[in-house]
Amino acid sequence: MSKPLTLHRKILADIEEKIVSGAWPPGHRIPFEVDLAAHYDVSRMTVNKVMGQLAQAGLIERRKKGGSFVSQPKAQSAVLEIHDIADEVRSLNLEYSYQQLSITRRNAIGEELAWFENGSPGDVLFVTCLHLAAGQPFCLEERAINLATVPAALEADFISVAPGPWLSSQIPWITAQHRIQAVPADRKEHKLLNLTPKQACLVIERRTWNTSGAVTWVRMTYPGNRHVVTADFRPASA
Repeated sequence: MSKPLTLHRKILADIEEKIVSGAWPPGHRIPFEVDLAAHYDVSRMTVNKVMGQLAQAGLIERRKKGGSFVSQPKAQSAVLEIHDIADEVRSLNLEYSYQQLSITRRNAIGEELAWFENGSPGDVLFVTCLHLAAGQPFCLEERAINLATVPAALEADFISVAPGPWLSSQIPWITAQHRIQAVPADRKEHKLLNLTPKQACLVIERRTWNTSGAVTWVRMTYPGNRHVVTADFRPASA
């Protein structure tokens, strides 16, 4: 059972929801800290801490003697670019399609537990789906969505839309962690990805968080001979 939110976290989630939902659009002036403190019946120090976290997340801009304003939505791409698999397939001039294989609500297990604050277990929506290129398996996606942070996922139509683009349109993330490795395919992956015997897979695991906590964990499994990871680098002074 999830722990009740502290007053600080409730205020943070309330303001974040106003920004993410568009109720407070980019450029909107946020009420002054003294007014927010009075509205939530808390100390100004508590509100100042919340505003600091929102500014660090890139959701608001604090202007000296001018107040705080909702930022333009550009922090995500500045931190790390996460590509939509459909765009990856179309960049190869191939037709993209998608299949949801299963969807289950359950408790966090295994490595997912470390993803939650203080290691506390929580409910996740676990979605397994297959991305195809020209009708052939391109990527197996296994994703856990933290329902404490993204409760709207329970109502999402993941038959028609993949979880990745849906999450990108619904909730911003501020921190991401990637892990990339080559692994031998198991029986499930051999079958779903149409692999040959002894063929390896390229696995990309990703975790993302926002100011409310963990957002999603995902494991993307690609046939090793059909996918290449590339990255561009430049000096910090460039």
